[in-house]
Amino acid sequence: MDLKVLSVPQFHGVQLPPISRLIVKRTKCNPLVCDLRVSPGPFRETFPVLCTRWKNIRAQCNDSEQSIHQSSVSRSDNVRLPELAFDRLQLTDEEYCGIQTRGFGHFVARGAVLDEEYWTAAWLRAEAHYESLPYMRHVDSFKRKYAEQEFYALKKRCSLRDGNSLKCFCLVSVKKEDKNVKRTVLKSVVGTLDLSIRQFLPGETFPGELKKPNTFLASHGAYGAHRYAYIANVCVSKFARRQGIASNMLHLASDLATATGMKQLFVHVNFDNNPAQELYKKFGFEMVETASSPSANDLRLLMSMQL
Repeated sequence: MDLKVLSVPQFHGVQLPPISRLIVKRTKCNPLVCDLRVSPGPFRETFPVLCTRWKNIRAQCNDSEQSIHQSSVSRSDNVRLPELAFDRLQLTDEEYCGIQTRGFGHFVARGAVLDEEYWTAAWLRAEAHYESLPYMRHVDSFKRKYAEQEFYALKKRCSLRDGNSLKCFCLVSVKKEDKNVKRTVLKSVVGTLDLSIRQFLPGETFPGELKKPNTFLASHGAYGAHRYAYIANVCVSKFARRQGIASNMLHLASDLATATGMKQLFVHVNFDNNPAQELYKKFGFEMVETASSPSANDLRLLMSMQL
């Protein structure tokens, strides 16, 4: 029996894991079943990417003239990851010319440009989410799953209108270009946050706080005229903290919000996250006293500042 198998990895720039075993067997339900076993390989822990994702595998047997298609292994409901090159070099200053930036120290804050930058931003958020659970079993698998879901959600938020969000920016802080050092995108991005331009929904008094809407005002579009800026997902790599990265990203976010005509900037912060609260207060945010106090379901505080 002549068996031909073709498998194509969906990511470039990484060494492929070896195939440890190929099993071909016949069953009553299926005349021919192919089971392809792939060794994990060291790169599964080196790169923050779901390395089990493959394009279709086609197996053809000459004696039975039957062909089998194995669907892609995916964890994102038929959504295809773009071809991410994790060995891609950091953008030069000329390549992101025209984008509003803020330089400080050894870093530059700007909007994300490459898919690899969006992915690294999603990975930083996954690491921050599980930072307090370093010894949890299979934590790396949970991080990869979280990062993939956040990557898709982030790309969606930044590419089209999503709910009451009219526009979304993914800001990243990257290491400044060094003519003598070649850095990949993965090693360049050290911080990230989201800035969204939103409008109050009918019955919404503050971001995320809904009351019974006023039918008369809703029908006359009064709420559509009330727009505000909102910051979320602020995180910095644990190896680059206490260098002013978060505060400078906040400065850039407030400049962008002002440029779009916003007058007020909001942010939610966990009630037990004292360092973040101090950062926002130092920047100019104040606690919104009229907002509802944190409940068991939402242990967050709302802060705002005038632009």
